[in-house]
Amino acid sequence: MNFLFITLFPEFIEQATCFSIIKRAVEQGLLTVSCINPRDFTHDKHKTVDDTPFGGGVGMVLKVEPFAEAIKEAKRLLPNAAVVALCPGGNTLNQKIVEQFAEAGRDLIFLCGHYEGFDERIFAWVDEKISIGDYVLTGGELPALVVMDAVARYIPGVLGKEESASEESFSEGLLEYPQYTRPVVFGGMEVPEVLRGGNHALIKEWRRKEALRATYKNRPDLLNKAALNKDDGKLLLAVIKETKGENNG
Repeated sequence: MNFLFITLFPEFIEQATCFSIIKRAVEQGLLTVSCINPRDFTHDKHKTVDDTPFGGGVGMVLKVEPFAEAIKEAKRLLPNAAVVALCPGGNTLNQKIVEQFAEAGRDLIFLCGHYEGFDERIFAWVDEKISIGDYVLTGGELPALVVMDAVARYIPGVLGKEESASEESFSEGLLEYPQYTRPVVFGGMEVPEVLRGGNHALIKEWRRKEALRATYKNRPDLLNKAALNKDDGKLLLAVIKETKGENNG
């Protein structure tokens, strides 16, 4: 899978992809990361990419011409790619969107903004707008990297085990269950005995119950959307009863 960033700061992207899982995936040829700088498509000696807004106002607006030309070049390199603009007015990123990107298997071109945002006409070249939350950042590079990282985890071979991505938080609409490793006891806190007993059926049930518990306590809104079966319902009722007992105690 190929990820191409249209950015005024390609060094930002290059540095961020030089570590950990993404770096290893690039080295193994599982994905590619590249950048196009819109300044290369300007026609003045100052390589101007922004201008004052019509109607007045503070700040500068990114000009449509260099970004449109950058998108055209990106599409020439990746003809089947989807163009994704990172901007506050986009759909809020969630696991469902990440999985849709991954399942589609299309390359992704990220349009990274700055300043007061894009000239509205640039969105004629955009397939989808994405936001990563209700807050303001200085640029679109960080959100674009977030999207890439989330999608890349679904590319076969990127993670150590094929099932890793599907078992993590949000993949089934729930938060992930707690994880433990050695030592067994630290600071008076002990790894649950069920995880050390070797009974895989009990371990599976414990993990499901603890995922439900974490979701109930921290993100109860997710329970309304999660696909729960009868066994999940029983476990959730037990969690609710135990939680109320803890609060009353």
